[in-house]
Amino acid sequence: MAEMTSNRPYLIRATHEWICDNGLTTHLAVNANYPGVEVPQDYVQDGQIVLNIAPRAVTNFVAGNEEIVFSARFGGVPMTLRVPVNAVVAVFARENGQGMAFDPTEPPEPPTPPAPDKADSKAKVSHLKVVK
Repeated sequence: MAEMTSNRPYLIRATHEWICDNGLTTHLAVNANYPGVEVPQDYVQDGQIVLNIAPRAVTNFVAGNEEIVFSARFGGVPMTLRVPVNAVVAVFARENGQGMAFDPTEPPEPPTPPAPDKADSKAKVSHLKVVK
């Protein structure tokens, strides 16, 4: 049986659409310490940030399967935000709190650099000698 992709990005998109269809304001709660999160750090509290992603609050909104990218203003300054879908803690309506929470996801392990090959290190030793 083939392994299925994560349902998290689909649930985020569906909940966002449901909230918007009901005329409410969609908010994302995000783990701001998750690798790849690009948000204004001045607004992070206790390692989390809550972002208004309602269509009237953001531009260039793209909710992909790996990350959510959009532009928003913070203190009048426009910026592009990037949120990996695994950093999303919850998606909910500001007005009534209805939505969906997600279990925390462990960040992927950073790739380990390959160990230097011993054959290569010997090949780099010069065969030349200093002659005086």
